[in-house]
Amino acid sequence: MNEEQTPKRARARTPNNKTTTGFRISDALWAVLQPLLPVHVNTHRFGGGRPRKPDRVCADAIFYVLRTGCQWKALDQTELCPGSTAHDRFQEWVKAGVFLKLWRAGVEQFDELKGIDWDWWSMDGAITKAPLGGKKPALIPLIAAKLAASGAC
Repeated sequence: MNEEQTPKRARARTPNNKTTTGFRISDALWAVLQPLLPVHVNTHRFGGGRPRKPDRVCADAIFYVLRTGCQWKALDQTELCPGSTAHDRFQEWVKAGVFLKLWRAGVEQFDELKGIDWDWWSMDGAITKAPLGGKKPALIPLIAAKLAASGAC
């Protein structure tokens, strides 16, 4: 099809939904998160390569996915950053322990503001048989007969 045969759009394209602007991380959270991020080292052999997306932009995208539960590739339809970029940065930060450090910083800040009674805390867990698990099911008679005949029982 050449340009003369290409149909013209009757109406303008609908712009992408800008709902992601409400999911940007706050300046206060960024102030805590930024020092925890690993320093990026350019591994391109001549020091060039594609410009790196800013960490703040990737953090917005990562927290958008974590808050909404959307797929990483769905970020491609937002104004945040590409899903593959955000996912790569997320994996890099997980490997560097950024989110564990952020959680610890949050617990420490909460302890300073409200106080945590460290004498009273517990863990939940159980290693027992399920109370309604019932008895061991009986073998199907035909299989039981075959097992008895072969001497496997």
